[in-house]
Order: sequence, then C-alpha cells, then structure tokens
Amino acid sequence: MASETMTRSDTEEAALAERFRKLHELYADAPEVGRVGLDKIIGDLKERVSGQQRATSAGRAGLRIGKVSELTLIADIKPAGARRMRALLDALGGNFQAADKVGTLHDMRFVFLENDTKVLFCTAYDGEWDPYIDDFATKIPDEMDVVFCNVEGWPGIRSPQIKDWIISKQHTADGWYVALPNQTVAKGRRLEKVGKAVDEFLDAVG
Repeated sequence: MASETMTRSDTEEAALAERFRKLHELYADAPEVGRVGLDKIIGDLKERVSGQQRATSAGRAGLRIGKVSELTLIADIKPAGARRMRALLDALGGNFQAADKVGTLHDMRFVFLENDTKVLFCTAYDGEWDPYIDDFATKIPDEMDVVFCNVEGWPGIRSPQIKDWIISKQHTADGWYVALPNQTVAKGRRLEKVGKAVDEFLDAVG
C-alpha cells in the first residue's frame, strides 16, 4: 500500500518537519525577541531549506556542501609564536599567492585568540579532505612549516603524523554557508577569464 511505503522525498520532508518541530520546541523558553523572530520567519526558513543541498562530510573531518568543503582548526601557540606569525603575515600583507599552487583553495584566514595563546585557521576548498592535505604537503610544504612551526605539537607537513595532528585540532563547523557550492576554484578562474575577455571585446566595439 502507498501509505506503508514512503518515498525518499517523503522521508526527507518528514525529517525536515521533525527538525523544525524540535527547533520551535527549543525556542519556547528563548528570549522574547528570538521567540517572536522565529515565529515570523519559520515558514520562510522551511521553504528555503526544502529541496536545498544539505551539508555532508568532507572526509575525515569538516563539512562539504556541493563541491566545496570547510576546514576549521584551533591550536595552541608556542611562546613568541604569535609575534613571529604576525610578523610573517604583516610582511606578506595579505599576499598569499603561494597558496594558489594548491589549486583548490577558496579562502584562508588566521585569527589569534585568548591573548595570543591560540590561533584559529580556517579555509574553504574544493573536494575531499585527504587530497587537500596531500596538496599542501606536496605543493607548499616549506610555506606550511614556516607558518605552523609556531604552534604546539606541529610535526612538520611532511611527517607521517601530520594528518592525525590536524584531525586532533580540527573542529567540524556546526553551521556553514556557501553561496556558490558547485563553483570550484578552477571553474571560477575560467569564468573570470571569460568575463575579462567579454569586457575587453565590449570596450573595443563600444
């Protein structure tokens, strides 16, 4: 009977309804501004997420949406490590062209925490976790060691223990948004070149 067999879509819709039921229940004792706000947007939220891509695993750790994955790492800094890292980042002035050698890296950022005793390192990248780490180890190993020698326990990017070390410091995001989940770095660069060529053509004929 049809009532005894749920389609995949039906199952997903039931799971979605249950998530929003729990959400509404948890907000029952939230501050009034949040409770009222949720009541106003919950219908829109349900509509937005229905049928949209959901985050899955990027591999050993991290989330993946479409073709893009995230890596969030928090590590303790060695004494004087923050000063060295800041001096390096200041010398670079935001110029991280070496990272382009990885080929799948969308963005990268460093944030010093807790009076310079910890560093937050975040990236977004294309594909799976293991190949991404392998690319860092083979394409920019010296750059990685110059930066991360300043954090406690760093074994060196070429070390057989490096992946276990990263996993021990990595935190999978609880919430993460990607505007263009199916646009890889390579595709974005192709589109940029096409757009530039089109602009030059239009300037020439205009």
